[in-house]
Amino acid sequence: MNNQLRENISGYLFAAPWLLSLILLTAYPIGASIYYSFTQYTVLKPAIWVGLANFQEILKDELFWKALYNTTYYAVFSVPLGLLTAFWLGILLNQKIPGRAFFRATFFLPSIVPVVAASIVWAIILQPQFGLINDLLGRVGLYKPPWLTSPLWSKPAFILMSLWGVGPTTIIFLAGIQDIPQHLYEAAEIDGANALDRLFAVTLPMLSPTIFFNLVTGIIGAFQVFAQIYIISDGGPLWSTLMYVYYLWRQGFQYFKMGYASALALILFVIILALTMVVILTSRRWVYYEGER
Repeated sequence: MNNQLRENISGYLFAAPWLLSLILLTAYPIGASIYYSFTQYTVLKPAIWVGLANFQEILKDELFWKALYNTTYYAVFSVPLGLLTAFWLGILLNQKIPGRAFFRATFFLPSIVPVVAASIVWAIILQPQFGLINDLLGRVGLYKPPWLTSPLWSKPAFILMSLWGVGPTTIIFLAGIQDIPQHLYEAAEIDGANALDRLFAVTLPMLSPTIFFNLVTGIIGAFQVFAQIYIISDGGPLWSTLMYVYYLWRQGFQYFKMGYASALALILFVIILALTMVVILTSRRWVYYEGER
């Protein structure tokens, strides 16, 4: 056995654990889900091929459209608000002030709190009668919304809750801000640019690749929101918080309609892929990479 062949075998052996996990834990489940989406499968009985029947049933399912609307509503508002909040915090945490490290750790801390604990805390905070937010609103004479108990206010409640976990996005923005060459700001100041001018002429263009990354991951995360709904609202009131992944979970693990759930998963994959491709294709117009002309 020559040295080249020995090196190749050693390389394959080192990569084998990763390749096996990719095949068994990723590729096979994806392939099985696609196959089961064309079957009537309840786990307890063998799968029966039904072709496009699951998809035809989904298009007639009112709760499917309700879940898709709720999830889209959540994504449309939570993703931009999350980006703006994280960007604003990143700018604040980049300021040279005493105790900067403490503030950075403080703003990141909520994102490492387990989602179950955070959801329970938020359910208490948003409690309409005795919750902290309504208590503060009442003290200043403002309207106290019936969070989580009204179809009108339930989705805004979860959008507000989503801002709790912007710590990782804030850290990414902070890293991007610190990576901007200082001489660009100095040149802008020499040209007479004020702080707002520097924000739009230097910070945002140089930070556009970071915004692009956070936008894509934010869209993917928003369309997969599940734990908060499962713990707090169970899709209520009146299905106003029935999110897509939660509806998928109900079909698969409460009603054991695995074929139907697999079809829902395939549709979700297509939706997320389409949105991601739209963002990628349009990014050529607004994302600036240093060194490109």
